[in-house]
Amino acid sequence: MTLTSYTDFGLRALMLLAAAPERVQSAATLADRLGVSRHHLAKILLDLVAGGYLVSVRGAAGGVRLARPAADIRVGEIVRHLGRHDALVECFRADGGDCNLRPACRLRGALAGAAEAFISALDHHTLADIAT
Repeated sequence: MTLTSYTDFGLRALMLLAAAPERVQSAATLADRLGVSRHHLAKILLDLVAGGYLVSVRGAAGGVRLARPAADIRVGEIVRHLGRHDALVECFRADGGDCNLRPACRLRGALAGAAEAFISALDHHTLADIAT
């Protein structure tokens, strides 16, 4: 299974924030540290705020910080949230995709099980475990 850059950068930003949970960090600072576009990272951070992983702090010294302790956030939970719109294969798309093997295909079930096993393995780790 492959993680998208969106999920990857979200995990990396959370790792940096978990390393200094008392600090509010700006999207620009995090983007510079990660070597990613500020605009792209800002979109990811807003998604993490909406998901309840981050709190947005307004003002001149504003930015984001963790919404709860890193030890309470499971890595699998984050991957599920950030990757919720990503389809592993065509037939996993919300609209069912354009697969001409459905409904007789048995690969779909095998892939779904493998994807869940991958994410379940990540549930054994917390953000605190992987913080830099």
